[in-house]
Amino acid sequence: MMKIDREKCIGCGLCIKDCFVRDIEMQDKKANIKNETCMKCGHCIAICPKNAVYTDEYNMDDVKNYNKEEFEIDANNLLNFIKFRRTIRQFKDKDVEREKLAQIIEAGRFTQTGGNLQNVSYIVVKENIDELKSMVIDTLKNLGDYILANKTPENMQVQKYAKIWLQMYDAYKKDPKKNDMLFFNAPAVILVVSDSDVNGALASSNMELMTNALGLGTFFSGFLVRASQSNKEIMEYLGIEDGKKIVTCMIVGYPDVKYSRTVPRKDADITWK
Repeated sequence: MMKIDREKCIGCGLCIKDCFVRDIEMQDKKANIKNETCMKCGHCIAICPKNAVYTDEYNMDDVKNYNKEEFEIDANNLLNFIKFRRTIRQFKDKDVEREKLAQIIEAGRFTQTGGNLQNVSYIVVKENIDELKSMVIDTLKNLGDYILANKTPENMQVQKYAKIWLQMYDAYKKDPKKNDMLFFNAPAVILVVSDSDVNGALASSNMELMTNALGLGTFFSGFLVRASQSNKEIMEYLGIEDGKKIVTCMIVGYPDVKYSRTVPRKDADITWK
């Protein structure tokens, strides 16, 4: 429940004006939250000049007062940071600290979600990464065999991937360490889980930025996501409940490659009206 400390409230009305669902009213010259249509988005907490709004549902220690030095980023630096990011598939033989993985997840936790549902969860795989890798490789091999044996119009579109999966399987079975073309010997995997593709993808985007800011590298494994859609045993092994799905799979480690510049892209397709 959202609450207001009436002794601190000065009745300025800023929270009322900023409340999208109109759940706050003025009562005896003080703001009053009805908690009827409230989404607990926290706008009232953020905008109050007297820190009079609080909640007993979330940890208020998460709340930080704004200061320019710690909260603002130069726009050009941010854009260059985004342009310089690279998908990493070469990793050092070095563990990723638990604290850094937690920071990456924090970037996801504070990403906006539709209706403030906060319906994104995270699975970190480290100790059992080889077992997960083996399950995914086997699943992709079986899926590749099926696609090549059943040449439907839909399967014809993904035949090239089916052939890649079979090659990956054969190479992996010969030398799992040398020929890991799934996780590339990265030490950690973060799975972003949700019942919403949009909310999961938004969180993943911010998580990637945090990964790079921490000096780590990542790539999104669509192959693992595809395998999880074909094999319920993977979902059961990971403990993912019905109705939820793996939206993205982030392979995380310390980069063993150095890039010297950004790369070109297609011109933006923009319609101005």
